[in-house]
Amino acid sequence: MKKLIPINPFGVFADHQEVARVDSRFIAQSFDKRHQDVLRDIQCLVNSSNGISSAFNQHNFALTSYIDDRSKRQPCYQISRDGFIMLVMAYQGTKANKLKEFYLKLFDEIEEQIKVLQSVRNEFPMLTHQLQLIYKNPKAYIYSNEFNLINRIVIGMSAKQFRNLHGLPKGTSIRPYLSLRQLKQIDDLQKVDAGLLIALPNYQDRKQKLEWYYEINYGTKNLVINEIRLAKQKPIS
Repeated sequence: MKKLIPINPFGVFADHQEVARVDSRFIAQSFDKRHQDVLRDIQCLVNSSNGISSAFNQHNFALTSYIDDRSKRQPCYQISRDGFIMLVMAYQGTKANKLKEFYLKLFDEIEEQIKVLQSVRNEFPMLTHQLQLIYKNPKAYIYSNEFNLINRIVIGMSAKQFRNLHGLPKGTSIRPYLSLRQLKQIDDLQKVDAGLLIALPNYQDRKQKLEWYYEINYGTKNLVINEIRLAKQKPIS
C-alpha cells in the first residue's frame, strides 16, 4: 500500500488516502504475540458470521503482503484506528492497556500530521503564485531557492541535503518525512513568506525577516519570552 506518511518505528503510518494505519506485524511485536495469531484474530473479525459489516472490514482491515527473511511473500494487514480498537479490545492486562493508550496517542499524532501536511500543500500554490508576480517567467531555481530558504531555517538544510542524508530518491518530497513540529513550523513560515514576497521582493530582506520571525516564535528568544510570561503569572510569595 502506497504511503502518504512513511511508517514510524511502531508501525503507524498514513496511506495514500490520508488514513492513519498500523501494520499488523507491529501489533504482534508490541503485544508479545505471534503474527499468525494476530492474523487469526483479524480473520475472525472479518468473518461475515461475526456481525461486523463488510463495509467496516473493507475500510479498516486492508489485506496486503510483505517479503519475509526467507524471501517468501507473507500476508499482513494494515489497520485503521477503528480496526485497531476492534482488534485489541480483547487483549487484556496492564501492559496491553498501556499499549492501547500508547497506540491511540500515535494515531492522534499521525492524524494531526496529515492535517498539517495538507495545509503545507495547500499553501504551496500561493507561494508559487506570489513568486510569479514578482519574477517575470521565474526559473526553476527561483522556486527551489525560496522553498529551501524555509527548509534551512526549520531543518537546517536544503531539500537535496535532507534527501541525501536520509537516502531518499531524487525528486522525493521531504515533507512526509518531517516531524509534526517541523511541519507546523514550515506551514507557518510558508504563510508568512507568501505575505512578505510582495512587500519585500528582495531575497535577503525576506530571509532576514523570516529568520527573525522564526527566532521570536520558535527559537531561544521565544523560550525567554515564555519564561518571562510564566514568571509574571506566578503569585508573589
